[in-house]
Amino acid sequence: MKAIIEIAPRGSVFKVAAAQLKAAESTPGYMADYRLSFESARALFSELTPARIDLLEALRQCGPCSVYALAKNTGRNYSNVHTDVSKLEEHGLVQRTPDDTVFVPFESVEIHLALFRHAA
Repeated sequence: MKAIIEIAPRGSVFKVAAAQLKAAESTPGYMADYRLSFESARALFSELTPARIDLLEALRQCGPCSVYALAKNTGRNYSNVHTDVSKLEEHGLVQRTPDDTVFVPFESVEIHLALFRHAA
């Protein structure tokens, strides 16, 4: 399963969810991709900063670890990493285990950024 992060108009997430539910009901073993939508590129990048994206990459490379170990591995301040991991967890891109280690539950994370041209 992969996470797909995209820019989508308000309300379109419900259409995607309905299509995924329909596919899941009709296909045994179907695993829907996780979709996270933002209304604009500005909103996407205010929530998924370069530092947070770097943390996702570091977690995929080192595997499940504590926030302290992640901070040490990335050479960043523990408090800042803790804040960033909490935000990633809030968006469903990071999960915690019972022993409080964090990990990325996806095989891949893709960011789709389609730039639209507004009609004049």
